[in-house]
Amino acid sequence: MTTHELKTWPQYWNDVSMGRKTVEVRLNDRGFRVGDTLVLREWDPKVRAYTGARLTCHVREVHDLTPIGLFNFVAMRIGEVRP
Repeated sequence: MTTHELKTWPQYWNDVSMGRKTVEVRLNDRGFRVGDTLVLREWDPKVRAYTGARLTCHVREVHDLTPIGLFNFVAMRIGEVRP
């Protein structure tokens, strides 16, 4: 199991923190796998810097999106979100 630190824009970070967003769609340039840990770091694109906020969650499912035309992208179901 691997830990991945990922930039996450404010609107998406807020939805994950509130439990409204339970799927992450990402380029699979890291070899995401079930059981991995995601550290989502809030990134403010307006000032091009991290805000300092972060969430940790675990990958519960990984689905390859290549068959629907999104080459090398995956959809990951995430759970156990915590600060």
